[in-house]
Amino acid sequence: MKYSYLLSLLLLFNACSHKETVPKKEVIVEQEYVEDLVKIPQDPGFYASNINDKYIGHIETFADKYFRPWNIKKISINKEQASWAYVYDNNNSYTYTLQPIKEDFFTDIKENANLEEFATLNQQGLSLKLLDMRALPTDKPIFLDPSKAGEGYPFDYLQNTSLAPNKPLLISHYSKDKKWAFIECSFGFGWVKAKDIVTLDKEYTTLWKEAQQIFLTKDNQPIYDQEGNYLFDSRIGMALALIDEDADAYTVLTVSKNKENKALFLKSKISKTIAHKGLLEFNSINIVQLLHEIQNGKYGWGGIYGQRDCSSTLRDFYTPFGFWLPRNSSVQSHIGNVVDLEEFSNEQKEEAIKAQAIPFKTLVYKKGHIGLYVGIYENNPIIFQNVWGVKTKKDNVEGRFIIAKPIFSTLEAGKNLPEFDSNASMLTQLKSINTIIE
Repeated sequence: MKYSYLLSLLLLFNACSHKETVPKKEVIVEQEYVEDLVKIPQDPGFYASNINDKYIGHIETFADKYFRPWNIKKISINKEQASWAYVYDNNNSYTYTLQPIKEDFFTDIKENANLEEFATLNQQGLSLKLLDMRALPTDKPIFLDPSKAGEGYPFDYLQNTSLAPNKPLLISHYSKDKKWAFIECSFGFGWVKAKDIVTLDKEYTTLWKEAQQIFLTKDNQPIYDQEGNYLFDSRIGMALALIDEDADAYTVLTVSKNKENKALFLKSKISKTIAHKGLLEFNSINIVQLLHEIQNGKYGWGGIYGQRDCSSTLRDFYTPFGFWLPRNSSVQSHIGNVVDLEEFSNEQKEEAIKAQAIPFKTLVYKKGHIGLYVGIYENNPIIFQNVWGVKTKKDNVEGRFIIAKPIFSTLEAGKNLPEFDSNASMLTQLKSINTIIE
């Protein structure tokens, strides 16, 4: 009896085991993708191969703009202009928990901002690391309606921009708790953490300005002082004062601070493989080198997480060539020779670009976004852009297909997507092109 019962159990288990080993039919799910990323060449060398220009920027003009915070006596805006971010009040904004922001959030920040001391210090200074420049003295984000595409993460409306290490700045004043400083740099204004900046006397800023500059050509390479202590990472768009050089490296001036919060002047050796003495020639080799490096990054709204957005991508790209750009896309779109395309049809826009745009010298602008024209591929104008995503629409609800990196694309990236919103495409929304280098 026991034997027959045991035999029955074994047969049952074997049957179950045999059933589980029967292979299941594979279900293939068709993945959506942006066709441009597959069909459009993503190698900058493809587009730059015919560029033979030797444009070199005017270092005097570039230096005037780069060192502007050390050349002015007082912060350039007034207290009201510095307070613009209070428009995000407790009636229309949300915090990182996606809950509406309460009124005391703004009350406390406004009290700590110490605006009665605005523009009373006007002290020359320098950034010590890659900094987030904030619209208000807080790390906490402000989002608009998080339920809407493009108004939640990562679009923190207090994130003005990022500021590279050892960048000239002018300090307006400090917050009441001394944790924050309101500063002006060459391309913007905002709040940075006070522990990450240092003040400099005029004699040192004068020496720094008069020195030969080297320009960084690679991102994320660690920079050390002469004792081997880590200082910061390299970043395209940085310039440092040259002290000396040998066959393999530049010796540059870098700055830290001591325990008394005073400037500590250091020497750093930087390999010639990641930097260039003076301005780069605007030629195909250098264009390809910089764009290859920038392609390694991701999209970062306002420079968040040490990444770049659309306008900072262009700004940093042009810096080693000695061409200074302002920070935001709307201002960048007004530089140079501007062609208004707003009233044109899509076909007319493409024809105007083909006829008038110059590869790597013309910017392509729609409200809130900007890209770099690089040439024609299969009769389509191609741009280099650092983009968060493609706008989509389904059942009248707006969404995003996330890309979140620099790409080469047509003006209708994502057109192959079934929910592609053609009315929101770069081509349909295109407002202008502007040639910034003749």
